Amino acid sequence: MNYGSVLGHVVELPVDVSDVLSGPQFKRYEYREHNFTIEIFWSPYLVRTTQPDPSPPFNLFLDEFDEKWTTKIEPFDYVILSAGPWFFRSTMFYEEGRMVGCLYCPESNISHLTSTFSYRRAFKTAFRAINSLENYKGVTFLRTYAPSHFEGGDWDNGGDCARKRPFKKSEARMEGYILEFYKIQMDEIKIAQGFGRRKGLKFRLFDVTQAMLLRPDGHPSKYGHWPQEKVTLANDCVHWCLPGPIDAWNDFLLELLKREEDK
Repeated sequence: MNYGSVLGHVVELPVDVSDVLSGPQFKRYEYREHNFTIEIFWSPYLVRTTQPDPSPPFNLFLDEFDEKWTTKIEPFDYVILSAGPWFFRSTMFYEEGRMVGCLYCPESNISHLTSTFSYRRAFKTAFRAINSLENYKGVTFLRTYAPSHFEGGDWDNGGDCARKRPFKKSEARMEGYILEFYKIQMDEIKIAQGFGRRKGLKFRLFDVTQAMLLRPDGHPSKYGHWPQEKVTLANDCVHWCLPGPIDAWNDFLLELLKREEDK
């Protein structure tokens, strides 16, 4: 137990009870004094995914549940669902056991589809998985898409995010793929809410998209590694590593949880 840390934020140190067989990206922590458990499930595509080779493409089975998380969430009071930039990677799409298309694949005899195709189907399947659970009684939050902020090029051809201050509201607008992804999430959560209502399940919106669109200062840029590391990396304008924006997510979530408890 560690009460009153230097920053005044730590009231209890968690016990790491992660299953090492699940892999390093699956984590489970218990705060036993508070009867509180938090678990992280690594499923960047939300659906069943295989990767035959060490490098992409990934095989996405867009209509099949990813049982690495769908079989484990029934005991939880709250589940937060999110997914984003991985959908721009090279992927092969399967439905009903057969290949239906791909994204960024070299084959010419396959239908070349867009990231919005897989994004919509992945969320549809993820919500269907939650609504199909017999014993899940929790509240599901959809954390909306958090945009990247590459300027002057893409991630692999010189793009960077060197801004040190937030945008003004008039300096950024939701458009392009950001708007498309956001609309898909809005569509699919409405459908999930309709089905969930019949079972008494709650689906809530954890909306960060517009707020994060205004925060290009929240990414690590070229500083996404330890100072002593002698490495050269692509500028990171996707992950949220700097103080400020990510702290707002915690504030948003705490308010949403309070609202649920007050009902």
